[in-house]
Amino acid sequence: MWSASRDLRRAEPREDRETSEGSRVTVGTFNIHHGAGPDDRLHLDHVAAVIADTAFDVVGLQEVDRCWGERSEFVDQARWLADRLAMRVAFGANLDEAPPHEKMPRRRYGTAILSRFPIAASRNIALPRPEGGEPRGLLEAVVRVRGVPLRFYSTHLQHDSPAERWAQVETVNEVIAAADRPIVLVGDLNAIPEAPEIQRLSPKLHDTWPKAGDGDGFTYDSVAPRARIDYVFARDGVCARSARVIDTDASDHLPVAVDVVITAPDGAEH
Repeated sequence: MWSASRDLRRAEPREDRETSEGSRVTVGTFNIHHGAGPDDRLHLDHVAAVIADTAFDVVGLQEVDRCWGERSEFVDQARWLADRLAMRVAFGANLDEAPPHEKMPRRRYGTAILSRFPIAASRNIALPRPEGGEPRGLLEAVVRVRGVPLRFYSTHLQHDSPAERWAQVETVNEVIAAADRPIVLVGDLNAIPEAPEIQRLSPKLHDTWPKAGDGDGFTYDSVAPRARIDYVFARDGVCARSARVIDTDASDHLPVAVDVVITAPDGAEH
């Protein structure tokens, strides 16, 4: 599972992406399925290689294990990926359970954000689950993109309840409405673009795929993609230039990468 054959580290963002328009950055989302491919075999090094080859500057991850259990060999996947890729990391635990043995760390599972830029602050906001579904969260990181504070969010909405997704979207909207700009929201939203809950989110944020992507943009599943349920949204100060779905068998989902230009809000200092 663990391979040291390639040096995947690119410690700093590419300076040639600073333009008169603003900072050109590659952002995205990737549900990593705790490092297992569609065959359910664990290959976290494959996930790391996809992130490196895509040249993400900031990427939101879902289904991340942190010393969770045997399925991921009790590895802190968020820290392992950050170290492997020489990136900063923020993690939000949506499940937090006692370890199997007293001397082991707590078992955590949730979302993460990897960044080549400094992360100034982060927090995980619990999302509602009115029907008692799996605990979900909205992970927020303040990422300093060449002096501009970008609020970057990674989330994973309920998979089997439109009502719970609707309630979770309402909370996401409240958080976004109160946040400073610029903003990027990414995640596995477990609903197609035409779903009412996604439509409810769209007025608050701009879905980057229709403008910047080409084709249907299907992200699930990775063997025979038939639905677009993984998204990159942007708002105020983030302009999408191009978007692509990455063809890989590293997970049961396909990652989405979007090249954006980030500008400072009016009155902000660089």
